[in-house]
Amino acid sequence: MTDTQTSTQITHMSTVMIPVSDRDRAIEFYLDKLGFEKRADIPFGHDERWVEVAPPGATTTVALVAPREGEPTGIETRVAFTTGDADADHEQLRARGVDVDETVMRMGDPVPPMFFFRDLDGNKFMIVEQG
Repeated sequence: MTDTQTSTQITHMSTVMIPVSDRDRAIEFYLDKLGFEKRADIPFGHDERWVEVAPPGATTTVALVAPREGEPTGIETRVAFTTGDADADHEQLRARGVDVDETVMRMGDPVPPMFFFRDLDGNKFMIVEQG
């Protein structure tokens, strides 16, 4: 690690915001297809909601947010989820109708098995096996 002359009080990453076109439909996908749990669904402002979902036991959540004006859904999120078995998750998600890559990528050591999937809005995520 590098010594720095400055420090902050930042301790961890808490939330990743993903733009979705329909929060209720997105909640259903993340809970029913991915097995996540809903952590928050809080109304605020004029007809707004703050919605967070996460894998069970995870400390980082995914906030399902309305896109800003002119901002698209269907983004390359560059977010990766961890699994103990990429093959099993790939098979389960495919069986549930999730848009997953055709196969699990295997690049050889030291790169772990991984694949991409897309949510209902086309937002792209990665699942990486870590043993």
